[in-house]
Amino acid sequence: MDLYEYQARDLFEAHDVPVLAGIVAETPEDAKAAAEKLGGVTVVKAQVKVGGRGKAGGVKVAKTADEAYEYAKEILGMDIKGHTVHQVMIAAGADIKEEYYFSILLDRANRTYLAMASVEGGMDIEQLAVERPDDLARVEVSPSTGLNREVAEKIAAEAKFADDLQSDIADVLVKLGDVFKKEDATLVEVNPLVLTGEGKLIALDGKVSVDDNAIFRQPEHANLVDERTENPLEAKAEAKDLNYVKLEGSVGVIGNGAGLVMSTLDVVAYAGENHGNVKPANFLDIGGGADAQVMADGLDVILGDPDVNSVFVNVFGGITACDQVATGIVQALEILGDAATKPLVVRLDGNKVEEGRAILAEANHPLVTIAATMDEGAVKAAELANK
Repeated sequence: MDLYEYQARDLFEAHDVPVLAGIVAETPEDAKAAAEKLGGVTVVKAQVKVGGRGKAGGVKVAKTADEAYEYAKEILGMDIKGHTVHQVMIAAGADIKEEYYFSILLDRANRTYLAMASVEGGMDIEQLAVERPDDLARVEVSPSTGLNREVAEKIAAEAKFADDLQSDIADVLVKLGDVFKKEDATLVEVNPLVLTGEGKLIALDGKVSVDDNAIFRQPEHANLVDERTENPLEAKAEAKDLNYVKLEGSVGVIGNGAGLVMSTLDVVAYAGENHGNVKPANFLDIGGGADAQVMADGLDVILGDPDVNSVFVNVFGGITACDQVATGIVQALEILGDAATKPLVVRLDGNKVEEGRAILAEANHPLVTIAATMDEGAVKAAELANK
């Protein structure tokens, strides 16, 4: 789960990372009151879970509380890369002398953590990484030791921070490492980490992503969810413990096993090229041990998607036998009743496939079409979706 900047700021503060005061506002009036409370120059910052806010006009420096009001009025409701701004953070101003960059993230490919740092921070760090990669230090961080003092000093040295600043930089990096480890994060990024005119280091802008799989260790992370921006279908699926991801197509997809579902997405996309270029509408893996209720829950989510015109159920019976899957489909359609109006193409194979097909044939539901192969099912689902 990606966090808003103000949420990242609060986590930083909880782990003693130096930050500036910040107040969240959802109306221009609240923004003005916040600016008055902070006093002096403030920054009005759009709270969206996407980069490039400054270039999109979502970050404004306000010299007075009245300016903060006007900027908040302008920014609230703004669309930034498809994300609507529902709130702004009014942050205290800073006397910025230098800007730096730091991040630590989960490096899945190498099964470790990776820390990156540069003495050149700011909005164009991505460009720096491409054009001058030698100016971006990359240091592997062992998950067993974490970002300790020794590693922090190595990062500071390899990033070529000034000698008289490296000790202070290392102090801040250790604390950011604590955020990463203790909050079960997959990413902690500070851009920029600034040196003020008074010689203080401050995490001026932070980005944090936390691991949803660690919610059992971090129950308080549930309070960080913003239901206004959550996809309702994904939220519904999560509540039912379904492995679901919303996509942009019109063919709903259900399968058992991530590999089979990924293959199904490819086959549907390929078949769709000959039927109006329709594409998969979702990823939904009901798992190898899913029972009839899980199938019913999955269909309930997908059939509730207004973008879906047809559904392709592609299951290879193993632990979950095909007769269980077929029973789940029949039960789901009974539960949904008149709410089920979209055609289903079902391909079953594997354990108890004949029994499963017999259950579907006996039910003889007008929305269900049985396919013998995956390719046949994908073509039929794409054809139905295009209608």
